[in-house]
Amino acid sequence: MERITSEDQAKHFIQTITKANEKANHNCFAYMLGDTDQTQRESDNGEPSGTAGVPILEVLKKNELHNVIAVVTRYFGGIKLGAGGIIRAYSNATSTTIDQLGIVNLVTKKELFLTIDYNQFDKLKYFLSTHDVPIEDVGYTDKIKVTIAVEEVNIPPFIQKLKDLLSDQFDYSSGQNKIFEVPFSREERQQEENES
Repeated sequence: MERITSEDQAKHFIQTITKANEKANHNCFAYMLGDTDQTQRESDNGEPSGTAGVPILEVLKKNELHNVIAVVTRYFGGIKLGAGGIIRAYSNATSTTIDQLGIVNLVTKKELFLTIDYNQFDKLKYFLSTHDVPIEDVGYTDKIKVTIAVEEVNIPPFIQKLKDLLSDQFDYSSGQNKIFEVPFSREERQQEENES
């Protein structure tokens, strides 16, 4: 499984896996590209029609993965699995790999530059750690300049909390938007589905 941004990357990854597994009976794949998954490809690579590529693609769709390719390699072990067994084997291999690698959300956040006094730093660090806001950078001059990133919609209440915490004795400015990878769990997805 690998991230991709183009069909050329997908084809290169398939070739790499196929070359590394030349003696394999099948190197089946599926991939989805684009913000709306406008490009979707799959291949059974010699397996019975619809038993490999489609199940791999369905697992990618179910997990709402974008710009990713999965190639599943199968060596024939002497026992025929039948269509149902083949479908389960490819689905399970893809699901297991996703579980092991994990899923991330791409979240857009705006940089915030906080300027504080030295005696406020420990209080600020503790506050940020309890609000799951990592420190991106720290600069030391006559004051401390702390760079963080917060989702834009959360900035006004976040700044208000900082004002309360630091008695409004700090300065801040905003920078550019950046995309961050945020680990995503099945429990969070289930909670989101239950709330909608």
